[in-house]
Amino acid sequence: MLAKRIIPCLDVKDGATVKGINFLSLRNVGDPVELGRKYAREGADELVYLDVSATNEGRGTFTDLVSRIAEGVDIPFTVGGGISSTKDADRLLHAGADKISINSAAVADPSLIDRIASRYGSQFVVVAIDARMVDGVWRVTTHGGKRPTELELFSWAVEAQRRGAGEILFTSMDHDGAKCGYPCDTYARLNELLTIPVIASGGAGSVADITDVLTRGRADAALAASIFHYGEIPIPLLKRGLHEAGVPVRL
Repeated sequence: MLAKRIIPCLDVKDGATVKGINFLSLRNVGDPVELGRKYAREGADELVYLDVSATNEGRGTFTDLVSRIAEGVDIPFTVGGGISSTKDADRLLHAGADKISINSAAVADPSLIDRIASRYGSQFVVVAIDARMVDGVWRVTTHGGKRPTELELFSWAVEAQRRGAGEILFTSMDHDGAKCGYPCDTYARLNELLTIPVIASGGAGSVADITDVLTRGRADAALAASIFHYGEIPIPLLKRGLHEAGVPVRL
């Protein structure tokens, strides 16, 4: 069985790492490059950097920051935020990003997935999906969860895979930052429907939460922010707990 991945997420605004609840009340929690180095030393498998204001402010992800991350961090990292064209993807690839994450732009123009995947390969394309439960249905949202759409989570994930996504990063906007656990049944269903890896995001508050989503939820990776940024669960402690619970991880 492939090792499950632990992925710290660094939300970036104006060059600083920030964290809040449901993308609101953001607090500065450190320098993106220094935090990335710290997490790499502690045993993180990958990193995700998301420019949380890029889509709402209509600007591209900062290429110079991506270059600094590539120079200073020695594990794979994904960059997202404000990516809306193959030109954006090309710029980030050449700046050193291992993968790019697209979300709102892919909802607006699903063919963007096809174009980026056909040019750079599916392994370069992570399709991030933010969704909320509305009347018993997981409805996809965009722009950091601020804009509802008519898309349904499972059908959109299947379409994204068909168009060339190499991974799906699903965040429950109902759980993000709340540290109340992941919606494991939802992740398990995504795993059944898809053949590509699923990254779980939004809700980690304990080692047990992450254990659940990697076992009962059958996710391939767990992404978290607050528990790492505030030192609540150090990565070595988390990985030891997962290993003791029988979850295959890289120690």
